[in-house]
Amino acid sequence: MAPVAGARIVQMAGSVTAAWSDASRGDLRPRGHEHGHGPLDGPALSTLAGDLASATGVTLGDVFWPNQVHGSTVLDIGVGPSPPLPGGLPAACAASTGDALVTDRTGIALCILTADCGALALASPEGVFAAVHAGWRGLLDGVVERTVDRMRAWGATEVVGALGPCIHAECYEFSGPDLDAVAAAYGDGVRGTTTAGRPALDVPAGIAAALARAGARQVEGVDVGTACGDGYFSHRARHDAGRQAMLVWSTPPVPGAASSVPGAASSVPGAAS
Repeated sequence: MAPVAGARIVQMAGSVTAAWSDASRGDLRPRGHEHGHGPLDGPALSTLAGDLASATGVTLGDVFWPNQVHGSTVLDIGVGPSPPLPGGLPAACAASTGDALVTDRTGIALCILTADCGALALASPEGVFAAVHAGWRGLLDGVVERTVDRMRAWGATEVVGALGPCIHAECYEFSGPDLDAVAAAYGDGVRGTTTAGRPALDVPAGIAAALARAGARQVEGVDVGTACGDGYFSHRARHDAGRQAMLVWSTPPVPGAASSVPGAASSVPGAAS
């Protein structure tokens, strides 16, 4: 696997691969149709996906990205890849409004954009995989557990999760009823302290607790804080408008892997149920 400038790549279960970009790749938000379906103007995101595909020896036709709202809606992506754009780059495609995407399709990537929130990749031996946007509101609303449950509806058995760069407690002052609510849900292990000695929220600890509650196993990701350094975009620390990306994709499926979710609603044009 060749390195990719401005990205960290992690191999996960079931031939699933995840990668997290840093700020050196620039702002990776697609432009143009953020609240609709279909191709977006996302050259930077398409270029990153193309670089990752070349480095890992796969072909990607689409990168699906949701309209993130800090909630817990899980979207099913049931379509296969469309042809790459001219030049061989994947197309950035808008899904519906939600904060997690699940699929078992090869040839596509799932994408989450962040500037402090947790970008969590989930994988299973069957090749079912997911991308989760987990800020404190989505975490408290159960986005991690709901996504693991949806993966099991797709046929996943053991689920593993890898967390990418996000804000860490030392730079995330957070107190009062909101911190109490997260601690009530996931235990006092989510309480942290800033470098100035103020109460803080430990986002990685909260996501780890949610994974454990969902019966998933955490594996090594990219353990980097976004707010305390300058290598990543941070809305909290620097009011950055830019967003880094997490992409998750899979190589051809393992024999016997599930290929559909019985009764699931379509979330993109042509999505299978």
